[in-house]
Amino acid sequence: MAIGYLIDDGSIEPVRGKRVKTGDLGVKDAEGFVRVTGRTKDLIIRGGVNIAPQEIDEILLRHPGILDAAALGVPDKIYGEEGVCYVVAKDRGLTAASVEQYCGKFLPPAKTPKQVIIVAELPKSERGKVLRDKLRQDWIERMKVSA
Repeated sequence: MAIGYLIDDGSIEPVRGKRVKTGDLGVKDAEGFVRVTGRTKDLIIRGGVNIAPQEIDEILLRHPGILDAAALGVPDKIYGEEGVCYVVAKDRGLTAASVEQYCGKFLPPAKTPKQVIIVAELPKSERGKVLRDKLRQDWIERMKVSA
């Protein structure tokens, strides 16, 4: 339990007894355990539907040909945002079409990534967290080139 936020000047802003917005999303199970499922800033908002990228990531990581994966929202003229995913293949046989087909078996159409980008590695922080903002920037650059 935190007692406060550390301010740049070294002082502490107390938070005891106050609601603190961490930006984390989670679910509480029947036994009272909380599981963090993602971050609000990472949510894909497609046509008013909130989609947690981690839900898509979990499906992608079950694919036998995928070593690593990350889903994210990108701008879309119709839905506001659309889901795309970046995947790291275990071998050369993996195709974007096979990943899309696989996702379609386990996810509803609104959550199925509309584009699959196969890369050599995902950008990560020192702690191993996928840097979705860097992936979003990469997607923007790719779209400029293909336009």
